[in-house]
Amino acid sequence: MRGHKLSQFGQQLFFVGPAVLFFSVVMIIPFLMGMYYSFTDWNGVSGNVSWVGIDNFKNIFTNDPDFWSSFWFTVRFTLLGVILTNVVGFFLAYLLTKPLKTRNMLRTIFFMPNVIGGLLLGFIWQFIFIKGFATLGDTTGWSFFNLPWLGDATTGFWAIVIVFVWQSSGYLMVIYIASLSNVSKEVLEAADIDGASPFQVLRNIVVPLIMPAVTIGLFLAISWSFKMFDLNLSLTKGGPFKSTESVAMNIYNEAFLNNRYGLGTAKALLFFVIVAVITMIQVRVTKSKEVEA
Repeated sequence: MRGHKLSQFGQQLFFVGPAVLFFSVVMIIPFLMGMYYSFTDWNGVSGNVSWVGIDNFKNIFTNDPDFWSSFWFTVRFTLLGVILTNVVGFFLAYLLTKPLKTRNMLRTIFFMPNVIGGLLLGFIWQFIFIKGFATLGDTTGWSFFNLPWLGDATTGFWAIVIVFVWQSSGYLMVIYIASLSNVSKEVLEAADIDGASPFQVLRNIVVPLIMPAVTIGLFLAISWSFKMFDLNLSLTKGGPFKSTESVAMNIYNEAFLNNRYGLGTAKALLFFVIVAVITMIQVRVTKSKEVEA
């Protein structure tokens, strides 16, 4: 019996051990080190690490308006990004589950932006906003295209939202397509026979049955939008005057440009706690609304 248990343990160690080791090296150990450095004033370069306790967190709450300005920007961006990405992804999925001849091609087209890296995508859209829109504005005379899309706080915010939704909605579309494909056709036919309108079917039958997909979609969109960095860097670099600076960029600038690694990791730890609480609340709320088919 003891030999059998040792054999099972050896098999588990052989198959699971490498994954646990790499996960620990890549995720757990850096996270614990970050927690330690958040209580120091290390500059990220020197070998001298001074313990300062909670002074970094005091500084964040009392003497760092830039962090809270970037946090407010991130919250506004997240609210719009999460709603628009899920709405667009759902309606693309709803459309592309219909018997259209070109639906497979359209699915590929709408998913393709998610394959392109965020930095590359941001530089492509930077060219579109600066050169492409200017050309369209001169051709059509529409003032919409001549707005300072990346040079103003308001239009810069909307430019990042547009690119984020354009990039992310295709991925959520695939999730919603998988969920919509599992909705019982008999239930939909029964609702149609009973005289339910398409909107009533969508609201009272389809949406409740795909709530597990909504839970996943909201979770992913919240995670993506809170962590958004590459689009922010490539489109506006946080400008003008840090008016479009996300929390991720603020943390990056603090740690690697200002050489205040301790303060940067303190911000990152605080941000992690806030995002973890928000996502746990979201998952709990949406899971409670799920129904069984």
